[in-house]
Amino acid sequence: MRTTVGIIGAGPAGLLLARLLHNAGIDSVVLESRDRAYVERRQRAGILEQGTVDVLRAAGAGERMDREGLPHDGIELRFAKRRHRVDFPALTGGRSVMVYAQTEVCKDLIALQLKDGGPLLFEAEALAVQGAETDRPRVRFRRGGAEDVLECDYVVGCDGFWGVARGAFPAGQGRTFERTYPFGWLGILADVAPSHDELVYARHDRGFALLSMRSPSVSRLYLQVPADTDAESWRDEEIWAELERRFETDDDWVLNRGPITQKSVTPMRSYVHEPMRHGRLFLAGDAAHIVPPTGAKGLNLAVGDVVTFARALAHRAETGSGELLDTYSETCLRRVWQAERFSYDMTTLLHRAPDATPFEERLQLARLDRIASSRAAETDLAEAYTGFPLG
Repeated sequence: MRTTVGIIGAGPAGLLLARLLHNAGIDSVVLESRDRAYVERRQRAGILEQGTVDVLRAAGAGERMDREGLPHDGIELRFAKRRHRVDFPALTGGRSVMVYAQTEVCKDLIALQLKDGGPLLFEAEALAVQGAETDRPRVRFRRGGAEDVLECDYVVGCDGFWGVARGAFPAGQGRTFERTYPFGWLGILADVAPSHDELVYARHDRGFALLSMRSPSVSRLYLQVPADTDAESWRDEEIWAELERRFETDDDWVLNRGPITQKSVTPMRSYVHEPMRHGRLFLAGDAAHIVPPTGAKGLNLAVGDVVTFARALAHRAETGSGELLDTYSETCLRRVWQAERFSYDMTTLLHRAPDATPFEERLQLARLDRIASSRAAETDLAEAYTGFPLG
């Protein structure tokens, strides 16, 4: 099998890249180890930055998002029983975000790819990337019990942290930066209308809490818990009671309760692999970087990566110049590190460290007071939350 771009992984990064390349007249093949049903129900991020929304619309994948997604013009910060709303459009010149689950993005992009895109092979497990240093890299994969080879001009690894792409970098040819946090998020899905029309980020002495949503009738909520927590060790009543404590305000706001349909614990870590390119192998998304979910950056960073690659390859096709491909890693990493910085800032601002001192806790409150009282500090948060420039 032969193609211009071999894409490993049919998450949002790989699927969007395939769509962008198709629209630019560049052929590709997508290899995905899981079946279609698994990919379309894999629960992940739900916040799309303004730039991601614009890219999906331009790619022809925005129709259902615009019909069913929930536009948000701000977030609410809660601390010391106070409420402060951050107005995104007023602070950023009109930018906002969209609540639209990653599962739905994947469904939309899969439908487009199967309708008029290049091959999308499910249950095709990538085994190795070979010859990345040559002008004919190859991806060995297994499908239907038989091994095959995909020959490419370029390979893009969108296969996540545990995928094979990053493993194809030679030993010593790269550097990693990481931080593991001593807490995680206990997340629930509940069949109940959201208790607020925008996301609520709560800092509390007992730990962080987040109020989010998947639709007008389904709430998504999170509690900071120790990293080794078993989700099933929390009874439903305990979860609702703890959420009420952490979201408590001085006014008459009430948390809506409903049947909990799903529980899980999300670990918290920061990770970056440099560089994001080796020869004709390029990394994108979680294969190259991971951020704690506090800043809502994971999916959006992956979009930035594939937009950068697609533009660079289209530029080469149009001009013959490989300049943008040569600077792919440098270009992406500028955005990655800003997102890492913002995600770290949000995490340390809102979570209670297990060994936090009273001094550090008062600093958190001072930082939140600064955001609530300074337009400059508030603008910095709003600009970062709604998204750094793509590419």
